[in-house]
Amino acid sequence: MPAPAAIDLLRTLIGFDTTSRDSNLALIGFIADYLGRHGVAARILPSADGAKANLLATIGPRRPGGIVLSGHSDVVPVDGQPWTSDPFTLTERDGKLFGRGTCDMKTFIALALAQVPDMVAKDLRLPIHLAFSYDEEVGCLGVPALIERIVAEHLEPRAVIVGEPTEMTVVNAHKGIHAFRTTVTGVEAHSSAPQLGVNAIVHAAELIAGLGAIASDIATGPVRDERFVPPTTTIQIGKIEGGTALNIVPRQCKFLWEFRLLPGHDPDDVPRRFATLAADVQGRMRVAHPGAAIETQTIAHVPPLKAEHGSPAETLVLALAGSNRVGAVSFGTEAGLFQAAECPTVVCGPGSIEQAHKPDEFITLEQVAAGEAFLTRLIDFAARG
Repeated sequence: MPAPAAIDLLRTLIGFDTTSRDSNLALIGFIADYLGRHGVAARILPSADGAKANLLATIGPRRPGGIVLSGHSDVVPVDGQPWTSDPFTLTERDGKLFGRGTCDMKTFIALALAQVPDMVAKDLRLPIHLAFSYDEEVGCLGVPALIERIVAEHLEPRAVIVGEPTEMTVVNAHKGIHAFRTTVTGVEAHSSAPQLGVNAIVHAAELIAGLGAIASDIATGPVRDERFVPPTTTIQIGKIEGGTALNIVPRQCKFLWEFRLLPGHDPDDVPRRFATLAADVQGRMRVAHPGAAIETQTIAHVPPLKAEHGSPAETLVLALAGSNRVGAVSFGTEAGLFQAAECPTVVCGPGSIEQAHKPDEFITLEQVAAGEAFLTRLIDFAARG
């Protein structure tokens, strides 16, 4: 069974509603106060508008070669999901802990915090850095500033461990995320005279169908990596909105879409194909009305994590995990951004991604205990230097 201190900390963290659309400042303030009570100074790094913040803290000597434990403080929404218990109250039943963020990924943060007293007591020879970011769930928007601070402070970590749920499997590769908002603007008209308008929804539907065709082509194409499930780059449309009323030809339609990029796949491939499609559709729209337009805005860009076999991070974390096997996952994390900053990085954390983002999200007590044991071994390693 995991230590009661870890469960108590997780209960507190789950109690903070840190859905990405809201602030995380209360949670960050709690963590900073907790660290302060153990003699650890936290560097709070506010967002540009001050509504959110990253947190960076170092336990042990200020020297290169330490270990970064990276996690995100935000969670996805619970809106419309049929939860059987309060998502922001930790609930235990049948050997599982339920609550939004239990799996993804407040348990990892709680476990790291619960180990801080031991880190301090053991007078570490290698530093352990706690790096907690905001807005990971909407495109890793907070972590670039956190990485910039790590680089600016010349921390030069030997390893970055991103504690996303992998069931404590060491993951050395994941897909990238490219997310977009496409706005189609047509011309309103009375629905009895559709020839006088340009229907934005109809043309948006054509673009969405075109994305489906691109996805199908990629799925049967030559760029594949069987380590991933599915083994190709994928495209997904997540949200669409448009129109005013049934009897009005809609002037505008917006939709959000993304592609999950396989390492090794040209990142410009999907945008290039979509741009060609959009130019064709827009050209036909402008025959009816010169002011019609299709505009696409990039809202997130997270690079894939590329396998670096034998890297310091992979070697260390495999040893700590007592494993000789690495894996690959299709979800994205901040690991690719750390790697781009020349920080050796792997993903390894408690819980299963199969429980993430769902109603009644949970983590098993067994996985909590496994994560706790892993961090205990990590601390012993850092104490030996």
